[in-house]
Amino acid sequence: MKRCPQCNRVETDNALVFCRVDGAALVSDSGSVSGEMSTAKFGGPSIASEVETSVLPQHSTQADVGRATGPTTVLDRQQTIAERRDLSTPRRSTIFVLAIAAVFIAVIGAAAYVYLARKSNVAIQSIAVMPFTNASGNSDIEYLTDGITESLINSLSQLPNLSVKARSTVFHYKGKDVTSQQVGSELSVQAVLIGRVVQRGDELTLSLELVNALTGGQIWGEQYNRKTTDLTSLQSEIARDVSNKLRTKLSGAEEQRVTKTYTANSEAYQLYLKGRFYWNKRTIDDFNRAIPYFQQAIEKDPNYALAYSGLADSYALLSAFGEGPPKDWMPQAKAAALKALTLDDKLAEAHASLAQIMAYYDWDFVGAEREFRQAIDLNPNYATAHQWLAEESSALGRHDEALAEVRRAVELDPLSLIINRVYGDMLLYARRYDEAIAQYRKTIEMDPNFPTTHNALGRAYEAKGMYDQAVAEYLAFSRPNISPAERLARQEAYTGSGWKAFLQIGVSNLLERSKKGYVRSFSIASFYARLGQKDEAFVWLEKAYQDRDYQMTELNVRPELDSLRSDPRFADLVRKVGLPQ
Repeated sequence: MKRCPQCNRVETDNALVFCRVDGAALVSDSGSVSGEMSTAKFGGPSIASEVETSVLPQHSTQADVGRATGPTTVLDRQQTIAERRDLSTPRRSTIFVLAIAAVFIAVIGAAAYVYLARKSNVAIQSIAVMPFTNASGNSDIEYLTDGITESLINSLSQLPNLSVKARSTVFHYKGKDVTSQQVGSELSVQAVLIGRVVQRGDELTLSLELVNALTGGQIWGEQYNRKTTDLTSLQSEIARDVSNKLRTKLSGAEEQRVTKTYTANSEAYQLYLKGRFYWNKRTIDDFNRAIPYFQQAIEKDPNYALAYSGLADSYALLSAFGEGPPKDWMPQAKAAALKALTLDDKLAEAHASLAQIMAYYDWDFVGAEREFRQAIDLNPNYATAHQWLAEESSALGRHDEALAEVRRAVELDPLSLIINRVYGDMLLYARRYDEAIAQYRKTIEMDPNFPTTHNALGRAYEAKGMYDQAVAEYLAFSRPNISPAERLARQEAYTGSGWKAFLQIGVSNLLERSKKGYVRSFSIASFYARLGQKDEAFVWLEKAYQDRDYQMTELNVRPELDSLRSDPRFADLVRKVGLPQ
């Protein structure tokens, strides 16, 4: 039993330390008044233990122990009460402070919970759809895993205010062991979508996982089991499900765009995916392999706009890659692009393909720009449309616009070799040679075996008069149309006789090859211009004009042609092509 020495309240609960009425320290109710006083005055074991651990100063009390009576008894009692209050006050203050702290922590915790809960529902604004893994062990369905990935990228790109990394960038990671966090850091995206495809007979299993690129935690996961005949509806279903996880809510129009299917024919869809599989390899042989698949897809579904768009892209790039005169391919490319738009005028890829044909073949720069901008309006994430618009703007001398567009393309497709190289071209044509060299070097670091970058870097060095470096880059990569013997001969010509000899052997080799097959007339003209042989240069430029060589659109910006600009024949060519005077 305990008693309050101040109000004399008796407490039977021995666990209590302080009085519930006035907060005074309780004392044991056994013993005399003098014993109680001495305990209260730090003499008893319970109070003494508190004093020894207190931050208050320690006082010696041994002389007062046992003083039951005397003239100082009342004074001692008052002093004892005061000291008890001194002890109780900091203890109560500590409890009060701790209580306030507990409440504060609880409030902060609740606020953090609400904040994080809201953050978890914030719409994701950037995503990388990684190349789906072919888990079947069958290389014959590689086109399927690649195609589903690309189709999903294209579908998600329809969402406004969502940055979707382009195919060529995410496919840089194909077959590589990287974490979602690494991808997120390198591509600056909030989320990463990972897919795994298994095909057994006509059974198809897709496992998807949407991952937080910052934490590596799973946001969502799902497994789909379908027949291959249900492939088109499956692609639409996946696009809708993923989109719903990226957005707190999809509008009806957004869902319609994302889930749009361009054919209900599963065979046509698979044939289209095979065509794109080869087209994406970007070689003349693979373009020729892609074309029959697009044609077969059209046979299965004559209203398949995407297949016509694939045809247009294949014909156009056969021309750009030098598989014959442009007049052999570009009219077919234009017909296919127009057919695609007749079937679906909301197809961004077809608008961009038509725009490129109008710029490079028709030399209709106003119409081309209109189509490029239509493509970008329909799909702001279409990096290639930004790239091609940059090229046209550069050719027209609008260098600031060109650089803004190509930077946007790089932002959307940061690991694309061709876009990074074109960025260097835009700097070169703006006469920002040092920046162009730096950009070309960056592109070569991404892939030293990308041949056109070495050639472009050589042009930048040549523009600065750095011929040793230019020759090294021109000969750095053995292109298929240049034999090792020819490369050696050109090196020896430069070493023995200098820059003019290097150019002379180069043009001689082109003239020899032109007897056996198609060689761009513009390339031959460029060599003659650099050699100072103006008459020969204009002969071949006129031939390039007749061939409708796409490089004629670059007359005003090519440094190699600077020696020709004062000649009236040059101004006449510029006028005929339709470029600014």
